[in-house]
Amino acid sequence: MKMDNKHKIEELNEREKTILRSVIQQFIITASPVGSRNIAKKYEMGVSPATVRNIMADLEESGFINHPHTSAGRVPTDKGYRYYVDSLMELKSLKSSDKGLINKSLKAEIADTDEIFKITSNLLSTITNQLACVRYPDIESGVFEKLQIISLASTRLMIVISIKSGLVRTITLEIKSKIKRSQLSSVQRILNERLSGLTFSEIRKTFKDRLKDIDTNQKPIIRLFIDSVDKIFTDDRKIDNLILTGARNVIKQPEFENPEKFESIIELMEDKDIIIHIMEKSTEVDQGNVFISIGSENEDIKMRDYSLISKEYKFGETVGTLGIVGPKRMEYSKVVAIVDYIAKMLSEFLKNPN
Repeated sequence: MKMDNKHKIEELNEREKTILRSVIQQFIITASPVGSRNIAKKYEMGVSPATVRNIMADLEESGFINHPHTSAGRVPTDKGYRYYVDSLMELKSLKSSDKGLINKSLKAEIADTDEIFKITSNLLSTITNQLACVRYPDIESGVFEKLQIISLASTRLMIVISIKSGLVRTITLEIKSKIKRSQLSSVQRILNERLSGLTFSEIRKTFKDRLKDIDTNQKPIIRLFIDSVDKIFTDDRKIDNLILTGARNVIKQPEFENPEKFESIIELMEDKDIIIHIMEKSTEVDQGNVFISIGSENEDIKMRDYSLISKEYKFGETVGTLGIVGPKRMEYSKVVAIVDYIAKMLSEFLKNPN
């Protein structure tokens, strides 16, 4: 499985790799700084604690591990975690019980796509014990299928837009003068003929040119569409576009016994656009692959203590993203396997919901 391997880090020798892997694995389990004696004994390296200590000193000098001032033990740095996920991590197989739960949940008879995204987010947080994020499919990349114009009142119209994936967008427009129903059906037919197969961005760019030859009878309502094209054909639900679940799981982690850290995760959950931004970036960087962003690799300072593991899922012509936000000390090998599998299963479900 290809990871986010855009980060070039110097190569380590086999003994350094073994010790770095051991330090990270031990720190993931205990959340406590790791000492050389502990590593030498627990992992039966066949070398003395003094040799392990020297190698750990070299790893610290190279920036792969660090030691807190209050302890003689070492903790991984962001650089150390990055080397681990790119070069040292062995992916874990999913437990059959987890697979069974995922398959059962995503094979239920659910007609409502919003409901299936909520179920997916709950699955992710339950199985990983982290904060789960599911970003709705990106309407911008969807292909226009058809629209309906419905008269709500003499001066109000509702526009219902269907996208090929099965997504639907509705918007209400105010009109200044009354329009006959016959005009509405005529304009609806014209718009469907001329916009079919285009993405939202293509429609916004070319809308005026595609309708410049319309006869004067249709002009008032066409003018309304021309004036409102950005409003009608734009995905405006960016912040409401993200489901977050599992806050209780995250705050049980040892990191959040510190009140400052606890406050930081609450702030992060309240400021959803930070997570949305990094998930959008992950889609641009690693299309089709598992994306991992660790600590300082995240642009926003509020994400510096966390890692994000995410992957795209497909919904017809559109794509969304799902993933996990958690402390940098997360079990990457397990979480990567879960995120990857759930993204594949959700894509399959959305392709064949029945």
